[in-house]
Amino acid sequence: MSPEEILATPPRVLTQAQRVAYFETGYLMVERLLPDDLLERLRAVTAAFVEESRTVAEPDRKWDLEDGHSAASPRPRRLTGPVEHHPVYWQFASDSVITDLAADLLGPDVVFHHSKLNFKRSGGGSEVKWHQDLPFYPHTNDNVLAIGAYLEDVDESMGPMAVVPGSHDGALFSLYDENDRWTGAIGPDDLAQVPLEKAVCLPGPAGSVTAHHGRMVHGSRPNAHPTRPRPLLINAYSAADARPITPHPVPGSRNGTIVRGAPARWARFDSRPCRLPPDWSGGYTSIFALQQGADAAVEQA
Repeated sequence: MSPEEILATPPRVLTQAQRVAYFETGYLMVERLLPDDLLERLRAVTAAFVEESRTVAEPDRKWDLEDGHSAASPRPRRLTGPVEHHPVYWQFASDSVITDLAADLLGPDVVFHHSKLNFKRSGGGSEVKWHQDLPFYPHTNDNVLAIGAYLEDVDESMGPMAVVPGSHDGALFSLYDENDRWTGAIGPDDLAQVPLEKAVCLPGPAGSVTAHHGRMVHGSRPNAHPTRPRPLLINAYSAADARPITPHPVPGSRNGTIVRGAPARWARFDSRPCRLPPDWSGGYTSIFALQQGADAAVEQA
């Protein structure tokens, strides 16, 4: 569906002004959207996973770990596919206020794509360099977005997500370097074309959510707060008529599930180009490992 067609459908949780703002800028920040009871359930499950990470010594398909991680001082960087590991995460992703929010911005027929939980621990939790999401998982059209939920209060010192308003209407950049190696980050020459001086940081209280378009240029600084982590639970969705055209970077049993509405009978195509990512069918760890050059998958150009 086009933005005009989506806006013509009745909203579920957003105001019409918020929907219009999303299509104009490419992002949305809604403070305190999550009900308190839901937020507490998500926090409790997440705290249990941090405890579990104490037993993990090396990164694997489930866990990405920061340097310095140990049983005594756990520093998980990402829990991959949280919906695969606990029903509370799947309930949140598939039937909650954020699923209705996705329908408000994508149209009534919504597909779940993937989930991730970025912990960004205190005292230096990893940055995310400037990038766009769609080059990781191209679709037939760009009606794709990600919704992030702040599980704790986030101030500007904690590395909140930052976006470049309007960049969703610009080019999709290559995430390969000059040696044709996938890095997961926009290179310096292309980044010079992005008006980073217009970037907006999105701090907010616990229970707030962000939504950003798949073409949006975005990233985040390290968490400089000495004691407070910044767990961000991210769920990505597409409109049902936007079909993935490459292997899924995060395979899972929930991928492709219709979470609102019905399956599409027709695919819709966007004529704008997108460079293809590596062949993810051999596996993928996380954007952190890719951007730091530590993932063997970058060789698969």
